[in-house]
Amino acid sequence: MPGLLGKKIGMTSVFSAEGKNIPCTVLEAGPCVVTQVKTVDTDGYDSIQIGFGERKEKHTSAAMMGHFKKAKTTPKKSLVEVRGATEFKTGDELKVDIFEEGSWVDVTGLSKGKGFQGVVRRHGFAGVGDATHGQHNRLRAPGSIGAGSDPSRVFKGTRMAGQMGNTKTTIQNLKVVKVYPEKNLIVVKGSVPGAKGSTILISN
Repeated sequence: MPGLLGKKIGMTSVFSAEGKNIPCTVLEAGPCVVTQVKTVDTDGYDSIQIGFGERKEKHTSAAMMGHFKKAKTTPKKSLVEVRGATEFKTGDELKVDIFEEGSWVDVTGLSKGKGFQGVVRRHGFAGVGDATHGQHNRLRAPGSIGAGSDPSRVFKGTRMAGQMGNTKTTIQNLKVVKVYPEKNLIVVKGSVPGAKGSTILISN
C-alpha cells in the first residue's frame, strides 16, 4: 500500500473503550494525486510520485507545469516518491480511506528546529559538577572530549554542542485510532514530528 502526503493539524485526546485517555495527533491525509509512475523497464525500479497541496501557477516553473499537465492535474506544493506501488496510474487520486482503524503506520516529518544547543539539552549530559571548590562556569560544560598524547585527536561522532532539530525524523508503529474519510482526517496514537501545519508522510 502506498503512503499519503498530508499536514499535521495538532494534538488532541480520545477515550478508549476501557475509559483511558489516549493522547493522539490529528493529521490531514490527502487527497493526493499520482503525478508520475516509474517502472522497472523505464527507470529500473517500481514507484509512484504523489503530489499534495495546491501551488499557484506563477510560483511554478515551466518545466514543472509541463510535468503536472502531463498528469492532468493542477500544480502541487509537495511531491514525494513511494516505492513498490505498481497498481496505480498517472492521475489517480489517493484518499485517506486507504487506511483502516486499528492498523499501524509510520509518520515522517521535519522535526522542530531548536537552534544551537549545548550538551545538556542536546544529549542529556549532567554537566561537570557542583559550583564549589573554586569551579567556575562548569555546571553545563561537556567536560573532557578526548585523550591526550594518544590518539592526539578527537574522534568523529563525539557528542558535543551544535544544531539541534530541523532533521527528517520518522516515528514508527503509530496506531490508527480514527479515520474520517469525509474530512480527509486520520487520528493516530502518540505524537509525530514537526510543527502544526507542517507537511508529513504517512506510510506503513
